[in-house]
This record gives sequence, structure tokens and C-alpha cells, in this order.
Amino acid sequence: MTDHYGYTAAKPPLRESSEQLRARVPGWGVDLDPQDRPSVPKLQLDPDATGAHWEFPERQPEHWPRERSIEHQFLTPVFGTAQPPRGLSGAIRKLAYARYSEGRAAHWLLLMAADRVDTVGSTLTSLASPHPDNLLAETGVLSEFKAHGLRSRLGERRTDVVHHPLDPIIVAGPWLLLGVVAYRTAKRVASRLRG
Repeated sequence: MTDHYGYTAAKPPLRESSEQLRARVPGWGVDLDPQDRPSVPKLQLDPDATGAHWEFPERQPEHWPRERSIEHQFLTPVFGTAQPPRGLSGAIRKLAYARYSEGRAAHWLLLMAADRVDTVGSTLTSLASPHPDNLLAETGVLSEFKAHGLRSRLGERRTDVVHHPLDPIIVAGPWLLLGVVAYRTAKRVASRLRG
């Protein structure tokens, strides 16, 4: 078994001694007295006391460099391989994991940005394919007319009725904005080609 602490029952050693931490952090160590802590037996690695046992599992082979939080020394023994990072969204995800801790907002904001980039890329790929996605049907707008959508909302004292005027803006707004940008870009390119 390796000497890593990321995914084992062994308690990692403190980087600073208790005295150094107590001098630097006000109130550090107030819970150190084992008599005041009912969870102390659970914190001790003593398999003989409980009969529990755990061996580090065989590691899954890594076929390409996987994203790994900088807090961890190595990947978990088993990890997903169904969606390898690709393109611009993959580069953004790799940056988030390589540069920022999971405790930083930048890490999660980059991952959300990568999701948005992946969504736009998938939509553009769909539009370029022979059978593009049916955006109108996938939003569920057609069910509003077939399944008594308006009648189910009125007079029912539903709390979600307040945001219904915003729904078309939230759903259609990005597509309209994309259409305006595409139209202006095409118009600008056409005028440059003529001039």
C-alpha cells in the first residue's frame, strides 16, 4: 500500500505542530481533549477493535492525463472515462483543476464556463449535422398547448406563476441574441466582400 493519505483511512500528519497552530490561529485546539470529543474512537485507525478491514484497491489504468484536484496526491482508484475532455471546454476544465483548489470560486466558475462552452459547441455541431436537434420540441413549449398548460397555472395558487413571464426571455433570449449576432456578422462580412 502506498503512503498517500488522499484515499486511505490513515490520518494525515499535520503540516504544523499543535504549538505552531495554537500560536498562529486564535482558539486552535480547543477541542483537542479526547474527554470532550465523543467521536475520538472513530478517528483512530484500529482495525482490530472493530473487525473492519480495508485494502487499497487495484488502480484503474489511466489512458490519458485525467483531471485531478490539486488537494489530492493522486486519482481515486476508479474514475470515469465515458466523457474525456475535448476541445476548448476540455482545456478550460484542465485549467480549473491544474490551477485552482476546489475551495476557490475560480475553480467552479471555470467548470461552469466549460459547461456553457460545451453546450454551445454541441448545439453548433447539431445545427451543422443533417438531423439537427428540434429546439422547439426539446424545450417543452409544445406541451403547454397540448396538456392544458395555462389552465394548470391559473387559480391554483402556485408559487412558480410569478416567474412565468420571464421564462420565454430566459429560454428564447440566448437564441435571439445569437441570431442577432449572426445576422450582424453576416451583414458586416457581406459589406466587406462587396466593398
